[in-house]
Amino acid sequence: GWLFWRVIACGRRSADSKRQVILFILFFCVCQSGAETLRYSLPEEMERDSFVANIAKDLGVPLSQLAARKARVVSDGKEQLFRLNQNTGVLTAKESLDREEICPQSDTCTLAFKIFFENPLQLIRGEVEVRDVNDNSPVFPEKEMVLEIQETTSPGSRFPLESAQDKDVGTNGLQNYSLGPNPHFSLALGTGKDGVKYVELVLQRQLDREEQGELNLLLTATDGGSPPRSGTAQVRIVVVDANDNIPVFEREIYEVRLAENSPLEQLVVRVTAADPDEGSYGEVRYAFIQTSERPRQLFQLNPTTGEIRVSGNLDFEEAKTHNMVVKATDGGGLSAHCKVQVEVLDVNDNAPEIALTSLTASIPEDAPPRTVVALFSVRDRDSGDNGRIECSMDGDLPFSLTPTFDNYYELRTNAALDREGTAEYNITITAMDWGTTRLSSRKNIFVQISDVNDNPPEFTQEVYTMSVTENNSPMLRIGSMKATDADAGKNARVSYALVRQEGKEHPEVSVNAENGDVYILRPLDYEKVRSFEVTVRAADGGSPPLSAQAVLRVVVRDENDNAPLLLHPAPDSSAAGELVPRWAPSGYLVAKVVAVDADAGQNAWLSYELAKATEPGLFRVGLHSGEVRTARAVTERDAPRQRLIVLVRDRGQPSRSATATLAVALVDGFSEAHLQVNEVAPAADPDGPLTLYLIASLACVSALFLATAVAAVIAKVRQARRSEAETLPTFPTTATESTAGSLPRSYVYDVCFAAGTVNSEFRFLRPLFPCFPAGLPPGPGEQRSSVCSEDAANLGDEGD
Repeated sequence: GWLFWRVIACGRRSADSKRQVILFILFFCVCQSGAETLRYSLPEEMERDSFVANIAKDLGVPLSQLAARKARVVSDGKEQLFRLNQNTGVLTAKESLDREEICPQSDTCTLAFKIFFENPLQLIRGEVEVRDVNDNSPVFPEKEMVLEIQETTSPGSRFPLESAQDKDVGTNGLQNYSLGPNPHFSLALGTGKDGVKYVELVLQRQLDREEQGELNLLLTATDGGSPPRSGTAQVRIVVVDANDNIPVFEREIYEVRLAENSPLEQLVVRVTAADPDEGSYGEVRYAFIQTSERPRQLFQLNPTTGEIRVSGNLDFEEAKTHNMVVKATDGGGLSAHCKVQVEVLDVNDNAPEIALTSLTASIPEDAPPRTVVALFSVRDRDSGDNGRIECSMDGDLPFSLTPTFDNYYELRTNAALDREGTAEYNITITAMDWGTTRLSSRKNIFVQISDVNDNPPEFTQEVYTMSVTENNSPMLRIGSMKATDADAGKNARVSYALVRQEGKEHPEVSVNAENGDVYILRPLDYEKVRSFEVTVRAADGGSPPLSAQAVLRVVVRDENDNAPLLLHPAPDSSAAGELVPRWAPSGYLVAKVVAVDADAGQNAWLSYELAKATEPGLFRVGLHSGEVRTARAVTERDAPRQRLIVLVRDRGQPSRSATATLAVALVDGFSEAHLQVNEVAPAADPDGPLTLYLIASLACVSALFLATAVAAVIAKVRQARRSEAETLPTFPTTATESTAGSLPRSYVYDVCFAAGTVNSEFRFLRPLFPCFPAGLPPGPGEQRSSVCSEDAANLGDEGD
């Protein structure tokens, strides 16, 4: 501190260039040490944007760092007086500075400012002293002062005169008074306790009204500027008749203590001066003299009673004391003076003020604790406890207040943030003083929490099951998958895609990347694909993206698009020939129509019915088994050739059907059966090569016999090993896939040849039902036969 003021003193005595060099060296040392305040000086009334200092040079900060760290200057108070150019580092005055306006009634005028840097946060204090220039001349309150002086006044008497007012300070302020040449008066200069110069008129030679009843003097006030300025006033001396008593005040100094919130018209003090004279010479009137303009505005003096009352709003923060001089003048022109000193007492009439200096409007939700969000300052214009401030924050929020210096506070985070829980904070800062009646002010700070991609998408279901009917149209929408993301913005934008798995490609399904709609790209066939599963991934738009997976299961619903397929009799044969003996009783099994349906469910449930017959009452068809049996015993009156049409129908909507045609021959013996079979077949030339046909038929029958014999042996062997003697035939692929088709039972036929027959006749005997072990019931559509395979020879013999 001693070094700084030493340099300032030297700087005032030296030229401006030398001062700037010395100050620069001092500022460099201060900046390097970080323990002092940057101090500069600037003459008042400089032009707008006048140069103050090169902050970048003084602080040793590269110009690139000023913009990168968002350097800025903030003046104390509401009005910003300086501007910092981030490109050049030059500190300039925003407007022309008038010291008398900024710092009235003050010998020194120092403007404090602070320079803020961000990233990291740094604050540097500075001061600019506004130097006074001689731009104001001394001014007297009145252009003419009138003094009435008794002619009997003795030499050496002093008469106070109105002091001139000069707004400048120091050497530029009021320095001297001078009086025009005259034979009676001289001037006496003095300085009061408050440092204000006053002037008194001193009577050098006694006045004589008869010689000169009035004198006019020229009073000149001069300041110490270069060049000096001056102001003049006329002093008119009126010589009156003798008045040998002057007013006398009770006290020379009146001291009063007054609260700053005193109401208007409140009595401050009553000054009283007594004059023992009679008549007009004893009537005393009071007036302010040698009192500045501001006390005259705040206080009102009753000229008759001497009461001083409050006429304006007192403010402790503006001025703590007010000094006034009261002149008491009697009717004869004699006067006396007293001083009135009013001490203004502070009351808590100013609420704390909160000034936001820096604010980070948005912080990421993953910001670590102790992250600085805002910087603000508080001040209270009161004094003592009335100006002592404490800050607090409303609510239980993840933030804390940390005091720094000079009534500055930092708002920091003190816990982890979660935007999904709270996306915005309205932080209320309360500043409260310590006065008897505590005053407070509040400021709201809004802090946005920016999103971080910390939440993966979530499907509403782990498994989505959707169904589609086969033979669908291409690009059919069958449903939608939905995933939500608790993040915001692009971090919450969800896109969908199929997860490719090796060996599990399903090109028939697609998922819309934007909304998750599921489409079937091409028609499906239930008989080929009944269901399939794919994995769908939902990924957000964050960086890096987060994702989740769900299973999409597509179930194909069956449609009745397949007609029943006949396995027996074969659909490509014109008509299947069956032989029925004439002695066949009612319920005799003639044949079994076997059909399957590639569909499923009720679309594959088959029913059989006799659509057409030569003699409808002779035969009947099992509704579910497809077995064609005699409805009554065969008689001789029945036609030997019967043609049956069996209708096979499924239960789909609409239903599909197929027909099987059976040709039945009623025979008494083998030869007749042979002839009837030939007759049932398409008509041929009776003179054709009959022998050729018989040979071919014999070869076929022989092959059938061998196959039947082998099948019978195998069946008997399996019967011995298992409890159930049933063998299912092999069906086409489409038939085996059906779950509801009617499958035929096994039939065993014995073929017997009569010895000695010339035409190699054979006879087709009735089928033999398999024997069921004791206690084992027959299956659906089967009947228990009392004739076992071991009885086949006997039956053959009977046929012969």
